[in-house]
Amino acid sequence: METIANEGLIRLKMPTAEKISKGMGVFYNSMGVFYNPAMSLNRDISILLLNSINKNNLQIADPLAATGVRSIRFLKELNKDKIKKIHINDHSQDAIKSIRKNLMLNKIRYKDNPKITISNEDANLFLLKSTGFDYIDIDPFGSPNFLLNNAIIRLARNGILAVTATDTSALCGTFPKACIRKYWAVPKKDAIMHETGLRILVRKIQLIAAQYDKALIPVFSYSKEHYMRVFLKNEKGKNKVDDTLKQHGKFNDAGPMWLGDLWDDQLCNRIFNNAIKNKIFKNNKNLINFLKTIKEESKIKTVGFYDLHDICERNSIKKLQKKEILMNKLKKIGYQASETHFKGEGIRSNMPYLKLANLLKKE
Repeated sequence: METIANEGLIRLKMPTAEKISKGMGVFYNSMGVFYNPAMSLNRDISILLLNSINKNNLQIADPLAATGVRSIRFLKELNKDKIKKIHINDHSQDAIKSIRKNLMLNKIRYKDNPKITISNEDANLFLLKSTGFDYIDIDPFGSPNFLLNNAIIRLARNGILAVTATDTSALCGTFPKACIRKYWAVPKKDAIMHETGLRILVRKIQLIAAQYDKALIPVFSYSKEHYMRVFLKNEKGKNKVDDTLKQHGKFNDAGPMWLGDLWDDQLCNRIFNNAIKNKIFKNNKNLINFLKTIKEESKIKTVGFYDLHDICERNSIKKLQKKEILMNKLKKIGYQASETHFKGEGIRSNMPYLKLANLLKKE
């Protein structure tokens, strides 16, 4: 028996397998080949981002391809001339069989196709044997640490490294000792823990890159359900690395972490505009609302956000006005304000904490 899954413009075929849940959403495990439908938004955003950057003829690497879903979607959904060559790799022979089957299912000829390379290697060996890539996607279960060094070595100048971390319990402070061991920073489990964890992840990646004179600057970042995701652009040069390291520090009794921007706001705007025009994505309300929120909060250059419920609890405020009304008030008196994708009860604003607390008290 086989299961057919639809995602984006593609179909995936795999032997029927049990649904499994391990705190990272529900995914399918068939002969050791994983497919997680809950990560479709992760792949949607990857496609939108690559279609929104002003660069074609990309050398793309998918070191942990599994069913091949990401690479096959790239082949079917990225703009014409975006891909020069896509390198699809997995260490599992069953995964390679699945990738080939799914390429054929989607009518993609891979044999003797100069645009497609399929390899059955350990991910680190695959990276080290290469000559370099413009885009590398690291999307493992758990920590991405084991692939960061070699991915960074093989990342080309102005290339983009996409990194997913699903070990949010460490990054968000449930297991602080694990965070110290793996990410060289102290987390904090509080209202803004997901942003803190994301910034800790960014700093770890930047520290590894620094030794190779590569400054990895976030251009798009987010936290969603069970994972964190960041896209970083490689700006090579010692001075750029030094400037990046100067933006590391502590915040809210946590860190060290990245204290610079998490987003390129112009890129966020292009991604959103491309999504609402795209026939695949424009009717996906969850994706569109998510991207709209990030587009708005990317304009506000602050570290951290305000959890309105947390402020009310700390200041014994019993009545909380509607978030939209509050944000309009902040804007009318000259401050920036937006929702944040990190938390439904949160707002991002450049208004000082005490002023915001006093404003809430007056209601």
